[in-house]
Amino acid sequence: MIAWILVGGRLVPTDALHALPHPDLVIAADGGARHADALGVTVDAWVGDFDSSDGLMLDAPREVHPAAKDETDAELAVRVARERGATDLVFLGAFGGRFDHTAALVLGGVRLAREGLKVLLHSGDESGHPLLPGADVRLSLPPGTTLSVLALSDLHGLTLDGVRWPLRGADVSLGSGWTVSNEAAGGEVTARLEGGLALVTVLWPE
Repeated sequence: MIAWILVGGRLVPTDALHALPHPDLVIAADGGARHADALGVTVDAWVGDFDSSDGLMLDAPREVHPAAKDETDAELAVRVARERGATDLVFLGAFGGRFDHTAALVLGGVRLAREGLKVLLHSGDESGHPLLPGADVRLSLPPGTTLSVLALSDLHGLTLDGVRWPLRGADVSLGSGWTVSNEAAGGEVTARLEGGLALVTVLWPE
């Protein structure tokens, strides 16, 4: 079951955004509800402390939480999605806005992927794909598309095919810039790891 989780970053209407599989479930995390109209979706649940949704009007069931809480609004939305049976989580509005929220969303997405969920982070013009050992990332990208592999830990055995600068079994240090700003050759790009945690990011044409 595919769940779209609407969060509070930017959302740019691109072909890549419109090509996403239609959701079975839509959960809005607080101010992320503003993306519902642009996406043309009905929100099944609207959750959060509602500190960033002033002036938003949305006909959706609300789950209100106190501002002093131990989870972000996105984490609350994930909990609802999982309780309703979601196995594929697509975070829309994932990039832009507050850096702390974006970083928490990225790291949380990687954690969810380690738990066996399929996770995608997307803002239309940019996407993020958790890369774990034994779980290849495969993407069909136009030639010249910029992509990066961000090392969220020391990486062992990184292989990258279908790009201008391919890699074979490379070891990459945490936070290294070596694997930033590669380019798709056109067709399928494949990334795989033997050890470590990474995020493959793509800059989509507008």
